[in-house]
Amino acid sequence: MVLSKTVSESDVSIHSTFASRYVRASLPRFKMPENSVPKEAAYQIINDELMLDGNPRLNLASFVTTWMEPECDKLIMDAINKNYVDMDEYPVTTELQNRCVNMIAHLFNAPLEDSEAAVGVGTVGSSEAIMLAGLAFKRKWQNKRKAEGKPYDKPNIVTGANVQVCWEKFARYFEVELKEVKLREDYYVMDPAKAVEMVDENTICVAAILGSTLNGEFEDVKLLNDLLTKKNKETGWDTPIHVDAASGGFIAPFLYPELEWDFRLPLVKSINVSGHKYGLVYAGIGWVIWRSKEDLPEELIFHINYLGADQPTFTLNFSKGSSQVIAQYYQLIRLGYEGYRNVMENCHENAMVLKEGLEKTGRFNIVSKDHGVPLVAFSLKDNKRHDEFEISEMLRRFGWIVPAYTMPADAQHITVLRVVIREDFSRTLAERLVLDIQKVLHELDTLPAKVNAKLAMAGEEHGKNGTVKKSAIETQREVTAYWMKYVSERKTNKNKIC
Repeated sequence: MVLSKTVSESDVSIHSTFASRYVRASLPRFKMPENSVPKEAAYQIINDELMLDGNPRLNLASFVTTWMEPECDKLIMDAINKNYVDMDEYPVTTELQNRCVNMIAHLFNAPLEDSEAAVGVGTVGSSEAIMLAGLAFKRKWQNKRKAEGKPYDKPNIVTGANVQVCWEKFARYFEVELKEVKLREDYYVMDPAKAVEMVDENTICVAAILGSTLNGEFEDVKLLNDLLTKKNKETGWDTPIHVDAASGGFIAPFLYPELEWDFRLPLVKSINVSGHKYGLVYAGIGWVIWRSKEDLPEELIFHINYLGADQPTFTLNFSKGSSQVIAQYYQLIRLGYEGYRNVMENCHENAMVLKEGLEKTGRFNIVSKDHGVPLVAFSLKDNKRHDEFEISEMLRRFGWIVPAYTMPADAQHITVLRVVIREDFSRTLAERLVLDIQKVLHELDTLPAKVNAKLAMAGEEHGKNGTVKKSAIETQREVTAYWMKYVSERKTNKNKIC
């Protein structure tokens, strides 16, 4: 007896994925669909769209880790369903975080006894870490001002204009004035002397950057500590220092062990570092370490017991995954001091290969320093006909994502390109990037000048007509403003299309 059945329209088991009705119609973009789709179709549709993303390994704009060993990938996937906040349910994961905190604190030369536990916490990144450190500084300053019977409603932080946007977020969200030391051409980090001049009795801390986002340069924390110590003695204040070591915290101890930037300096009270940058872990892990218990006000720490036991917590969020904490511990014990040093040395060497290749073209000024985060920031020597934004745009055709951006005030007329050298950026890739940049330059040389040349010619024409001729800096600022507007409009139009 032959059995048969009628295949319903919803039965996709006999259809090819791309022959099914689920790929023949546009999926809803704003409202949840009424009906379900097969798991194979859902996967294929999403996977196809994601193919249009850039390749993370070729995303040279990002400091964030894009490769880990398969063994660590497996640990991450095995722990993907563990909520880190359930400390009583996952005590081993909590213990691994505490081990990471202690290891990093010792790496930063915290003044701890051999068996003394460090004071710190894992976060979802340096942004949260900076928020927590800033809150600790603010509360400690407020408590001191209240005890002295002085106003405590106008706290401020002194930073360089090169700080990452998370500092601006902290200042705005938690009502702290951000006093920025302006940059200048050829000096793209905070000047310690100018920073100390801006300190007053309402300054809750001075934030120094160990590895500027703009050019990778380390700020002089030692000089800042010395100048601030002198001012504190003269004024009777006790203004402390926070070091934002998001990028440089896992570099300096291995490449520049003699550099004094950490808890060896008495005014450094807290340090943040991104585990997902040169800590070599995928995105989603940061750390903040305090010098001692006295530097973290007890009233900021919450205690909960509804998950099974008393649990102290000092975070901005609550639930988060455990995978990145486990991955950080894996890297610390897998690589050890020797392994981290080898990785950082290799990154530095590849940065030098790229820098030398760019210098040989004769077309670029190198803006970054050899001493600092392994990256290369560079600008065109002559951008009258074509500029850095065009180079960035054309490199995307080869798959490279290389950002072009303007410096902050008062160096906003300077435009640079930046290539971040990560662990998975090999020497072969560095050499290939130089070749592709040369191809882009050759092609640009054959193209007519764009708006920057027109602006320059317009300025010369105005000069001939008796009007004031624009300086090179003024012309470059107009060019920069145009390109920023152009890029912004393109992004807006893409969003409208989507």
